[in-house]
Amino acid sequence: MTTRNYLFAADDASSQTTQLIATAARVTGFMKGAPGGHRPGWYRPGADNSAVLGQLYQHLAETYPKAGPAFWAVRLWTNFLWQPAYLAVIAAHIHSSMPDLGQLSQRVHGIYADGYRLPAGPQQAGTPEQLIAIAAGALRPFCASLLEEVNTLVKLKPLPARRLLADRMLSTIARLPQWQPGVTAAMAEDYAQLWLAALGLTGQGRLDRIGVGEGREVVIVTRKGCCLDYLIEPKAYCASCPKQGEAARIARQTANAVAELD
Repeated sequence: MTTRNYLFAADDASSQTTQLIATAARVTGFMKGAPGGHRPGWYRPGADNSAVLGQLYQHLAETYPKAGPAFWAVRLWTNFLWQPAYLAVIAAHIHSSMPDLGQLSQRVHGIYADGYRLPAGPQQAGTPEQLIAIAAGALRPFCASLLEEVNTLVKLKPLPARRLLADRMLSTIARLPQWQPGVTAAMAEDYAQLWLAALGLTGQGRLDRIGVGEGREVVIVTRKGCCLDYLIEPKAYCASCPKQGEAARIARQTANAVAELD
């Protein structure tokens, strides 16, 4: 008996799933997905995730003992957001078809959620605007459930959680002009507004267009949330951190964006 290689899926649902996984790996260079169902010890929406969350929390506390519970709470939250966010944006704007994101399961490795599985299933095709609405319909209950789970271990208030979700979506959308030829900075800015509105996050951050000469523009993220990474290394702020001076933030982000263009 031979084992079927999933890269040569026989039915349309399987083919669409493997195509999305391959596209996500290609455009990001780091996403690690595979088709298939939930595995024991992985995080899955709607399952009993207490063990996997507790394990991640313990690893964070042991790795960053001085950072404190507020930092551990943020890392719990953001660890399980980034893969669904990336997949949603890639599916809407590059793959042009949306899977059931509620079926996504995520692997925890050490202090990171890194790796996912997505069962083969029908996907909904549509315009980016239509797919944004479909994705938001899955992401909103996913995030509500995740926040409840995080709060069984450590306190994370809804407002900072929402701002961190906005940061993740904006940072992902800001990559679209690099990933998809034809997506301009202006288009990315418009898409960002649509995503935030669909997710109920309007006003929790934005993308700004910056002219960088020769008719070129880049987009940078203006955040309202803070990831608290400076608690690991005091005064070492992220390029987009709202705690630093505005001029320094814009200059750092613009320099990074220009470097990615070249």
